[in-house]
Amino acid sequence: MKIRTLLTSAFAALLGLSLRAADLNVFAAASLSDALKEIAKAYEPASGDKLRYNFAASSALARQIKEGAPADVFFSADEAKMDDLVKGGLIVTDTRHSLLSNTLVIVVNAEGGAAVSVPADLAKPAIGRIALAEPHTVPAGIYAKEYLEKADLWKKIIDKVVPTENVRACLAAVEAGNADAGIVYKTDALISKKVKVAYEVSVAEGPKSSAQVRRLYGLSGSARGILKIWISAGALMPI
Repeated sequence: MKIRTLLTSAFAALLGLSLRAADLNVFAAASLSDALKEIAKAYEPASGDKLRYNFAASSALARQIKEGAPADVFFSADEAKMDDLVKGGLIVTDTRHSLLSNTLVIVVNAEGGAAVSVPADLAKPAIGRIALAEPHTVPAGIYAKEYLEKADLWKKIIDKVVPTENVRACLAAVEAGNADAGIVYKTDALISKKVKVAYEVSVAEGPKSSAQVRRLYGLSGSARGILKIWISAGALMPI
């Protein structure tokens, strides 16, 4: 399952916001923390700018922005959260570009993990707890729920679901043995030595969506520079 909405990015100053060009507040989906931190290592020395990250679930970040949090850049894991901000008049919709994609995988603990080889195994009695990012508000959880419904498994496993704050918390639950299995992005699974991929959801199996990047009103020169560099130089490329 290729999720083309893994990265919806908005570069924008919220209306009325005034920040120094060298200090940029970057709000980003938790699943992007490793990649964006690596980008900062190269970008900050070369530009002189300081990137201040706030990583969390896209739904939580969108809520913070609505409440007035000072965000210059917003990387959301789906379009819906970005569209909601547009409807609220917080983002100017002058540009939009697709950036990244990802894949959902089912993971189990790397040492003595549950016996899962196909999605239907999640419904078996041996699987007692299944970690998902909050399936009603967090993009990774929304995608997982949509996939499980399509596979006719959601009603069979709903009582086993352990909702987590974001996709990284979902991964941590499986790592710690607090869940028998979990559904996360493939990129999250690959950074962990404590879980293994039991099943990768194919493109044909998963829901379709599209990813975008947005430039926002009042954007500083430094923030515009990040957008241009990260796209044109390939710092952010399809996964």
